[in-house]
Amino acid sequence: MTQSQHATLLVELLTEELPPKALARLGDAFAEGIAQRLAARDLIEGDLSFERYATPRRLALTLHNVRAVAPEKHVREKVLPVSVALDKDGQPTAPLAKKLAALGFPDFSVNDLERAQDGKAEAFFLRYAAPGATLADGLQGALDETLAKLPIPKPMTYQRPDGSSVQFVRPAHRLTALHGEEIVPVSALGIDADDTTLGHRFLSEGFVQIQHAQSYAETLKHKGRVVASFAERKETIRVQLLEQAGEDKVVMPESLLDEVTSLVEWPVVYECRFEDEFLQVPQECLILTMQTNQKYFALTDANGKLRSRFLIVSNIETQTPVEIVEGNERVVRPRLADAKFFFEQDKKKPLADRVPLLANVVYHNKLGSALQRVERLEGLAGAIAGLTGADVALARRAARLAKADLITDMVGEFPELQGTMGTYYARHDGEPEEVALACSEHYQPRFSGDALPATATGTVVALADKLETLVGIWGIGLQPTGEKDPFALRRHALGVLRILVEKQLPVDFVELLRAAYAQFAGVPNVADSTDAIYEFSMDRLRGLLRERGYAAGEIDAVLALNPTRLDDIVARLDAVREFALLAEAESLAAANKRISNILKKSDGAATGGVQPALFTEAAEKALHAQLEQVAPRVQSQLAAREYTGALSALAALREPVDTFFNDVMVNAEDPALRANRLALLGALHQQMNCVADISRLAA
Repeated sequence: MTQSQHATLLVELLTEELPPKALARLGDAFAEGIAQRLAARDLIEGDLSFERYATPRRLALTLHNVRAVAPEKHVREKVLPVSVALDKDGQPTAPLAKKLAALGFPDFSVNDLERAQDGKAEAFFLRYAAPGATLADGLQGALDETLAKLPIPKPMTYQRPDGSSVQFVRPAHRLTALHGEEIVPVSALGIDADDTTLGHRFLSEGFVQIQHAQSYAETLKHKGRVVASFAERKETIRVQLLEQAGEDKVVMPESLLDEVTSLVEWPVVYECRFEDEFLQVPQECLILTMQTNQKYFALTDANGKLRSRFLIVSNIETQTPVEIVEGNERVVRPRLADAKFFFEQDKKKPLADRVPLLANVVYHNKLGSALQRVERLEGLAGAIAGLTGADVALARRAARLAKADLITDMVGEFPELQGTMGTYYARHDGEPEEVALACSEHYQPRFSGDALPATATGTVVALADKLETLVGIWGIGLQPTGEKDPFALRRHALGVLRILVEKQLPVDFVELLRAAYAQFAGVPNVADSTDAIYEFSMDRLRGLLRERGYAAGEIDAVLALNPTRLDDIVARLDAVREFALLAEAESLAAANKRISNILKKSDGAATGGVQPALFTEAAEKALHAQLEQVAPRVQSQLAAREYTGALSALAALREPVDTFFNDVMVNAEDPALRANRLALLGALHQQMNCVADISRLAA
């Protein structure tokens, strides 16, 4: 090949079945690793463009515009300082000859070298054109480096046919490397590359020859019955599922789709059924059983009610799938029977009778048992209900029962169902509906974007659950550090913040933290971390508000007042945004910043009341008069929680404030005069910052 030739490159590593949960990540790392390393070796013509492939038995990529040989590189390399390269007579020295030989240029003379300044001394430099890397050498290096860096969950050691030991995620069998139509002579894991791969384990005739790198995917599909692209296979499965479902809905979480895509090379969807008697079991149990144990897709009607038919994704296409269907139905039946058995057994013992058994479950060795935690939740939920106006008795009862399902057989088998099963069992026990719903709602929000509790009782217990965790875990010194947050305190804090902000609960956040801390009165070594948790939570709140589109300056202005009531945070932010649009906003923000700085330096001299009789300047009289008119309007708007109106009323102060700073010397020599002017600025500052610290809006 000549240097100018470039073509598509194919690299495929064929293996035993790869771990399905790691396949997508392995496929991305394999393709991106080789592509980027070849680009770094200047073996790509133009922009980097490639396709990635990953199936249960192969990792591959096709990379476009790959050069056969990289372009020459012009190198300028320092040889030696002139003082070392030449003797006192100006003749070449032995070290110079030795250095040139080491660089591969033994025949170069001094006249062939460049003499130039190097810092404070002169040195000789060698200029030469280095040949570019060949594709074979470059790909070998890229392949070795990429395989060494793959995110392998757990490597295994196996023996090659020649007796050598190899370590990789799974045993490798073939390596395909084609540049256009030509085999690239590379090797990996003891295997030399060729132009042949294997098709589908059952549907193909075995070996498949790839004629050209560009035809890889189509050749595998038509001759090997393999859909090599992970993304294409996933979409094929999605389409087939929807077609087979008809008017029903498919329960297909992305994680399950990804896992099933990683298990098949030629996906085909078939319909199966189970007996209607199993529909008496809570459908969440049946769905989780099918998804977790068998990788099946449940179907529901338009209202979300589970059907007795389900869909499977097979790796075999056949016109007579009876054996496949019956086999899968036979496999799932015992699983559903187990779920039914667990449910029936659990119902025999009321949740209330299970609560004392939580004494045998350790919550944390410094915080006691799960029963002790439940008792704290019960007390805290009652306190929060009193603050929010919720039913105290229901809140305490819900908190009492909320964790009882942790020791049921069903939750023991499927921990993901905690809370959900509590709701079913509470209903069976005849508990009030809000108590039953709170058993599951108190975990909400479980993740970013999750729904909040819908009921008042669920909301109270959710707050209690998260606050107890925050205060208790933080109190024993296990607060988040860096990226480590083993007790998910960031998530708990965000959950509390979302509930308070989005539900606009009229409660004091700091008061809630103190109420939570009070529940640990009998627990030693739990420190009062109210201030630290408040600061930590405000940092989380900043991020939450930024996600909602508020600017950093707007958020800073509102949170600078250290609010403890969060139910009106959004209203205050909206008011600040409206205020910033006023023509007077920039001038007033700058003036407020100036006032803040003056008052900080006054050492409390502004604490006294304003005495109009001491005014000597027209400007201070005018400002005081205008402030006397504006303040009542501001306060009435503030009392009505009309924050936009409160800030808008401040616009009338712009002109007298500007005039005051132009005409009045605040730090007058007369102490009484100075104190009175500082008191006036203090009163002004109080009105200007009643909604937010508008000085934070100053440029």
